Amino acid sequence: MGQRRLVIGDLRVQVLERSGGWRSYTIVGPDGAVFEDADRFLLTFEGSGTQRTYAYCLVDHLRWCAREGLGPDTVALRDLQRYMGAVGAQVRGPFGQPWRERPWGQSALQTAASCVKGFYLHHAGYGVNPELGAALNLSRLPSRADRRRSLLGHVSMSLPSNPLTPRAAVRRRHPKMLPDGARERLLAAVRTARDRLVVTWLADGGFRIGELCGLHLGDLHLREDAGCGQCRAPHVHVCHRPGNPNRAAAKTKLPWTVQDGTITGGLIKRVSPAMIHTYFEYMTEQRSGAEPAHPMLLIGLAGPGLGQPWAPVAARGMLRRAGQRAGLGRVRPHAFRHSFASAVLDASGGNLLIARDAGGWASAAVVDEIYGHVDLHDPAFDAALRATWERP
Repeated sequence: MGQRRLVIGDLRVQVLERSGGWRSYTIVGPDGAVFEDADRFLLTFEGSGTQRTYAYCLVDHLRWCAREGLGPDTVALRDLQRYMGAVGAQVRGPFGQPWRERPWGQSALQTAASCVKGFYLHHAGYGVNPELGAALNLSRLPSRADRRRSLLGHVSMSLPSNPLTPRAAVRRRHPKMLPDGARERLLAAVRTARDRLVVTWLADGGFRIGELCGLHLGDLHLREDAGCGQCRAPHVHVCHRPGNPNRAAAKTKLPWTVQDGTITGGLIKRVSPAMIHTYFEYMTEQRSGAEPAHPMLLIGLAGPGLGQPWAPVAARGMLRRAGQRAGLGRVRPHAFRHSFASAVLDASGGNLLIARDAGGWASAAVVDEIYGHVDLHDPAFDAALRATWERP
């Protein structure tokens, strides 16, 4: 078992490389000793992606507690509310200076609230600070949204409630899209067949960068009527593998398996003719010559990483440099996904289910919140406004 440490202040997250390629996360002090209070809690999430997320949320909270002179046995609900206010604060307020240079957004605050509540409830079960555990262990009546999520409305009369969760804001998110013509300009600016594959697959497939860098050759079924029998058209299977050597992992964790040497299950995504073309160009011109001894699709093409699995951070760097050469400024991989989702919605007449399945979102409600609103530059929207402005 190997170990790798990420130093982030006096307390740090320590990543343990387990046999079989999977990773475990714990928190250690400045002397390298395991922080037992945190370790017991994190062990309850062993083997899941939640453990990593909670480890980094919890280490931030524990560092704040250390600054405030608080411990698991002395902290009170009011202190936790002060912490939640501090990590989300952008300016000085009743809780003092903001705790973070880049305040957490709504989603990160909800995750932190769940982590902090779970941490203190876990210790209350051992008799540590039971007063705080009682203050956190609240319940509420189910809402209409809860009943909808439960399909037929069979929910319990009460559900857990978290007093630390920030009030949800009713909002429409306006994600940053790629500029018009960005794909063509990027394809002209990149320098290798691998990079052309990355740009094309992000644009036509709506992949997250972790999904793309985590693909194995066996996940690609790029011919009609592939052996998996799950999609007649050319497609790929996005499979969650936490043990990838380049640390790329798909966010979606749908079950998958190998039957008679063929991948089945996972998230199935259709591929375009342009994606197939760039794949064969890359395979014949670059990947076959490097002779990598692993099954991953994307590899390093030069330097010490020649033939090694290509990491998401390297893909982001390539896109950043290509965007600067193309005069587009900083290009982020997720901008391709935003543009893809908007294009699918436009082409499908606003069908949220089609956009959900094309992009691999878990819920059509997420698609509706982010993309299901009119484009501010849409011709029909522009014409309606101009007609309104010009009326007598």
